[in-house]
Amino acid sequence: MAEHLTLLPPATDAAAQLPRNVEAEAALLGALMIDNRIAEDVQLKLRAEHFYEPLHGRIYEALMKLLERDMVANPVTMKPMLEQDPALKELGGVAYLAQLTGNGAALIGARDFAAQIYDLALLRELVGVGRELVENALDTSEDVNPREQIEAAEVALYKVSEGEGETGSVKSFLSASTMAVQVAERALNSGGHLSGITTGINCLNEKIGGLHNSDLMILAGRPGMGKTSLATNIAYNASSRWVRDEADGIPREKNMGAKTAFFSLEMSADQLATRVLAEQSGISGEALRMGKISRADFQNLSRAARELQDLPLFIDDTPGLTIAALRTRARRLKRRHDIGFIVIDYLQLLQGSGKGNDNRVNEISEISRGLKTLAKELHVPVLALSQLSRAVEQREDKRPQLSDLRESGSIEQDADMVWFVFREDYYVAAKEPGDKEGAAHMEWAQEMERIYGLAELIVAKQRHGSTGRIRMKFDAKITRFSDLAEGYAPLEDYE
Repeated sequence: MAEHLTLLPPATDAAAQLPRNVEAEAALLGALMIDNRIAEDVQLKLRAEHFYEPLHGRIYEALMKLLERDMVANPVTMKPMLEQDPALKELGGVAYLAQLTGNGAALIGARDFAAQIYDLALLRELVGVGRELVENALDTSEDVNPREQIEAAEVALYKVSEGEGETGSVKSFLSASTMAVQVAERALNSGGHLSGITTGINCLNEKIGGLHNSDLMILAGRPGMGKTSLATNIAYNASSRWVRDEADGIPREKNMGAKTAFFSLEMSADQLATRVLAEQSGISGEALRMGKISRADFQNLSRAARELQDLPLFIDDTPGLTIAALRTRARRLKRRHDIGFIVIDYLQLLQGSGKGNDNRVNEISEISRGLKTLAKELHVPVLALSQLSRAVEQREDKRPQLSDLRESGSIEQDADMVWFVFREDYYVAAKEPGDKEGAAHMEWAQEMERIYGLAELIVAKQRHGSTGRIRMKFDAKITRFSDLAEGYAPLEDYE
């Protein structure tokens, strides 16, 4: 068969070194024309561009077009589609197609041929990425940005490594329904309310069923409401549950935790770590920063630090990330550490890919779409924090609404869930009367006593279930959100 493939003279010495197996391509095409049923096994992964020889790619494409029309694909039916092909004419025209079917033994190894053709195509892609990387790195002109080159190389490598996943996104209903049943089974085994990754807060788990893969969740609030604290709490709870379940021998698919990536665009990594240490040691962050701790407190701090040293919580505090750079870094963490949950603090600090001439609404739209795409691409939940507009402060009822999201249209549309964190005591505290002996101050003190340490999480949008409000306890000293003690009635759901 090889003598019919003399149309493959390499253009250069470099091209001659590219990985390929032209004979395997010819054998596979012959087998496909002899038995069209083989296409059912190879067409999900193999595409025309995976063939080294362009003519073979065109033959494969023509063959697949016929099969899509429920027609038989053989040298006779393919003749009208290929007889004018210049490369085929050089090999004797349509007779070449008949010659490809001459080796019936190829039927036995057809699936292996397809796998090898695909693997060699990946290797050629890798060679291309490497060459481009070298050429770009050798370019020392003034407008070259090495960091951008590294990010571009990461994206290219990820596309090569995930090439198989990108072509397998179409699922049969059987496959999809099996996955749905597995989610339901996971919720049943957890005690009836947790089908995703735990947030560590039972009342929230019961409301949303945990953090679900491919979901984009937006957590929004005015400054001082504690949205970063809540995100940090959830990130810690998910990563610590991963460690606990793994230590208990629970298999990965049933683990209720997740290795977590925390992109902190506002706070530094050590500030974020201080929050986690404060929460776990019971010492306020202020006392930690100023050294106002006793020897016993320091021992508690050391114990907490030792327990957390193996915590799979990865903090990236690079400022001014673009959405493209964030996605590249997330892919890298997924590949290296198999992260299962991503937190971004916060959305408005990300930058779009525009050159500064776009308006901010379009930029936020690009960012929110990019975050949703990231959640689906890596198949992990993504929790992004967001600012609220000042419209909240103008209303008597300070509870946020969806319309309060800054540049809200796209954020609200792209999100699978939108949460608002609200602490009434924050606003009441600001209204303390000046006369500390008067009746007004006494009334204010009673109101503060009633609401102090209470927080609400408003689930304003949820694709998987109902909206509503959840009461939580907030310990401002150690910035920890937790479940309320038994006896507190849940808040009413929205209609």
